[in-house]
Amino acid sequence: MPQELTMKGSATRMTMWLRWGLYGLVMVLAPMWFSGGGAIAVMSQMGSAILFGLAFNILLGQGGMLSFGHSVYYGLGCFFAVHAMNLAGKGFIWLPLPLVPLAGALAGMVFGALFGLITTQRSGTAFAMLTFGLGELVFLSASMFPNFFGGEVGLTTTRVYAPQLLGLTFGPAIQVYYLIALWVLVGTLAMYGLTLTPLGLLLNAVRDNAERVAFIGYNAQRIRFASLALSGLFSGLAGALAAINFESATIESLSAAQSGTVLVFTFIGGAGYFVGPIVGAIVGTMMTVLVSGITMAWPLYLGLFFVLVVKFAPGGIVGMLIDGWRYVQRGEVARNWRVLVVIMGVGLTCALSAVTFIEMTYHRTMDTTGDASMVLAGIAINTASWILWVAVICVTAVTGAVTWNLSRLLKKT
Repeated sequence: MPQELTMKGSATRMTMWLRWGLYGLVMVLAPMWFSGGGAIAVMSQMGSAILFGLAFNILLGQGGMLSFGHSVYYGLGCFFAVHAMNLAGKGFIWLPLPLVPLAGALAGMVFGALFGLITTQRSGTAFAMLTFGLGELVFLSASMFPNFFGGEVGLTTTRVYAPQLLGLTFGPAIQVYYLIALWVLVGTLAMYGLTLTPLGLLLNAVRDNAERVAFIGYNAQRIRFASLALSGLFSGLAGALAAINFESATIESLSAAQSGTVLVFTFIGGAGYFVGPIVGAIVGTMMTVLVSGITMAWPLYLGLFFVLVVKFAPGGIVGMLIDGWRYVQRGEVARNWRVLVVIMGVGLTCALSAVTFIEMTYHRTMDTTGDASMVLAGIAINTASWILWVAVICVTAVTGAVTWNLSRLLKKT
């Protein structure tokens, strides 16, 4: 029996090392698959979004603490990193660029501990409101300290300064990407390790039942405080990576919109899973960066996607993938493949007609030239035709109702 347990433990460790090895290998090979300069910049942006999402999920997914002002630690990490780069560039301090993220991490941890003294005294809705209030307070106060925050314009810097390490200038985007990827890998490993520590396990216990944690002799408030300080550390690290990538810091990084973005990305990916924020950051960044270059309605698509996920798939994308895999393992796909094909076909039709309706609406409301014609996916559309409007609305409504009813029928079988 002990030998069997040892073999199982070895297999588990081997699987874990393979997963982390694959994670690092994907980061290394990604620029080779997507070699364009714009693609590398987007992947660098994904890196800071991944770290920010994982840091936010320390509170939300692991601790059940919903923060509406988490951009404070991200934004302050961004500003402190910019100041650190400017000081190093002027020769006042010795700080190679690869170590600049430590300045942002330190700032995030210090302010996380400072604000945590106030916010972690309460939990639930009160905690959420306190974080929102403090976040707005910092955002509004930023304009009162223009020397530090740079006013509405913000601060700029350059990442190309001495001293250099290993002859790297960090001017090319590919060098910046690999620097961000290295810190993302280190941060991800550290946050995963946190979930295995007594603090991480106690944080899960506080999320499930804080009173029972108190009964066994632990202070739930101190556990929430420690988790917020650590979450602030990794959020500041993410902000510093964003500052290195963009070579700037603006007060928008402190705004409620930034807090809302990480909340949406985390929910989309799946707050109940460690890899959820990683998936959410990748999908959310692609929707934000790529879809925004195609249509002005991208915020609406992101919002609709978020609403649909919260309503029909609370486990996020990762939860849907896990449920789908279990569905395959049970042999349900072989039994219900006809219904699944119909659902996918009707659902795709519903999505395409809904996109057509949204784009037609945006064209009619945002176009100032008075031209009723538009081109969607290479097809000319006359938005002045009332017959087309009726047809699009009817198709969307009918296909949506059919998809909904077939999905409910499939769950019952």
